[in-house]
Amino acid sequence: MASRTVCQILQRRLASSAAAARLSSADLRSRRSAQFSEEQKRQRSLYPRTEKIEVTLRGPGLQGALLVMNRGQSTPHSCTRHLTEWHVKSSVLALVDGEPWHMHRPLTRSCDLTLLTFKDEDPQIVNQAYWRSCASLLGHVLDGAFKDDFSVELLKLPEVPVTAGAFCCDLVLDSRLDSWTPSEENLRSFTREALQLVSKDLPWEPLDVSPSVALEIFSQSRCKQEEVEERAAQSQNGTVSLYRCGDHVTLSGGPLVSRTGLCSQYEVTSVHTLGECVWGVQRRAQGLSLPVNLTANHKVWRKLRKRAERLVEIPSSSTVAPPLTAEAPPLTAEAPPPTAKAPPLTAEAPPPPQ
Repeated sequence: MASRTVCQILQRRLASSAAAARLSSADLRSRRSAQFSEEQKRQRSLYPRTEKIEVTLRGPGLQGALLVMNRGQSTPHSCTRHLTEWHVKSSVLALVDGEPWHMHRPLTRSCDLTLLTFKDEDPQIVNQAYWRSCASLLGHVLDGAFKDDFSVELLKLPEVPVTAGAFCCDLVLDSRLDSWTPSEENLRSFTREALQLVSKDLPWEPLDVSPSVALEIFSQSRCKQEEVEERAAQSQNGTVSLYRCGDHVTLSGGPLVSRTGLCSQYEVTSVHTLGECVWGVQRRAQGLSLPVNLTANHKVWRKLRKRAERLVEIPSSSTVAPPLTAEAPPLTAEAPPPTAKAPPLTAEAPPPPQ
């Protein structure tokens, strides 16, 4: 039994390495983004005729207001354009008939719509979506931070509460980087790349797809394919949620915020080595962020950063061989460091159709 398990692990790692060798990281991102666009176009074509729906607004100052929008085309963000500039800029997430709904996800029926902001009395849903988005942004940075001939495998994002003190992104790097130890300059480089994405104010584009489409998009990653299968099995409607930011496509277990520009302070604080998993040496990158209008002064930020540097403990899964530890074993620094520049991203995405 043990021998069979070892063989399966080796087969998966070899298959993943062989797939990654076929395309560079930049080519993979471009390919996935093109497939995302193709499926997005196909879904929009399902509504060739303009059908009207009634959207009833809920919330302070909007109670009962009625908007007539286009089925399958209009989004909560489209609705904010009929309100005020404050609603356009401050709306982070929406509730559609009480269900969390991304701001750029098309509305497919008449519904009640509630716009959520960071200033709401109960911001729990918004805060968790923000934390999840910050982790996805970190994955975006890490995916393009290394030279193209080094593979980067982003694992399933750990769903951690804001109270954990840091958001997390688990990954496995090319085996040639197993001995790499991130320096303070590397962390600053990751932070600079993240802040560049924030400054571009890129939208997170949502797309719910069938498992077969998701498996094709992530056909070069056996790790992501397993995540697709897992999320599809847990989904009530059998679909999985994809998000795109620039040319980076990722999976998500919950809604993200509408755009990267909602981040204010953002810093990558640490990268911990967790141990061997079925895909290689697993690492956990961590970071800290605060949204717009909720910035902290330098003294408070230093205290929050110190806490965010510590490893966020998450119950170990079956993919990790040893238990998680607070400190990684000593590593050498001779492996090639990551490059300071990520691949160029598009500065703007077209606005959703009205």
